[in-house]
Amino acid sequence: MTDFKNTVDALEAGLKEEKIKILESLSNSKDPEIIQLIISKLDDPQIEVRGEAFSSLVLNENNITKFLIEGLNSESKNIRGFSALVLANRQNSEGVQSIITLTKDESSLVRACALGALGYLKAPQASEAIHRCFSDSSLEVKKSALKAAIDIGEKLPLEEINDLKKENDSELDKLLVLAKENS
Repeated sequence: MTDFKNTVDALEAGLKEEKIKILESLSNSKDPEIIQLIISKLDDPQIEVRGEAFSSLVLNENNITKFLIEGLNSESKNIRGFSALVLANRQNSEGVQSIITLTKDESSLVRACALGALGYLKAPQASEAIHRCFSDSSLEVKKSALKAAIDIGEKLPLEEINDLKKENDSELDKLLVLAKENS
């Protein structure tokens, strides 16, 4: 148990390089406490540590789906959003219904991550949620919704395309060209 405590202490108070090294060494853990600890690092203040936690979870070859789905309900917006992306990167569609729910999250970061995950998973059952997000208040969420619609092979009505054009955003315009080609 002292090894676990040392790991926790190092991940809480250690230097960035130390945290990254520890996370690298834990990428194949089966221990539920370790998995939850790695998931908690998706909310680390340092982006490099969050990135290493993300990689460690994606690369973990064990069945950690249950813990990632639990992460979708975290109080932390980073844990909610990045857990959705980890599930998608693991090609794990078990959490699709929970990820669809995140398209209504209070955080635009979480909504954008959820849409990205749904597109990556090519989840056609998310079509309605994706289309709803075309009228989101956040431009990033609209871009993620459009990319997700393209990824799942949606045919977009001309009215939706014209509404999105009004945003006058070059990145969104590039996605709209792709969407038109698909329609």
